[in-house]
Amino acid sequence: MKTYYDSEDLKKFGKIVEFQKSMADKFFAYYGEVFKEGALTAREKSLIALAVAHAIQCPYCIDAYTVDSMEKG
Repeated sequence: MKTYYDSEDLKKFGKIVEFQKSMADKFFAYYGEVFKEGALTAREKSLIALAVAHAIQCPYCIDAYTVDSMEKG
């Protein structure tokens, strides 16, 4: 049985700009601000996001933040 999760979909995430540019621009600006270094490092924020992804059981978020956390060491 195929699930709704398809890891190939993550590769398409950056293309949301093509569908709703103004909203995508706002989202990516917000997201960039959230993950800026501050009281917590970008790595710490990514690890927190990974923990939340597991708590809410979002396979896309788990996949994305696992890769992001590993890239940040």
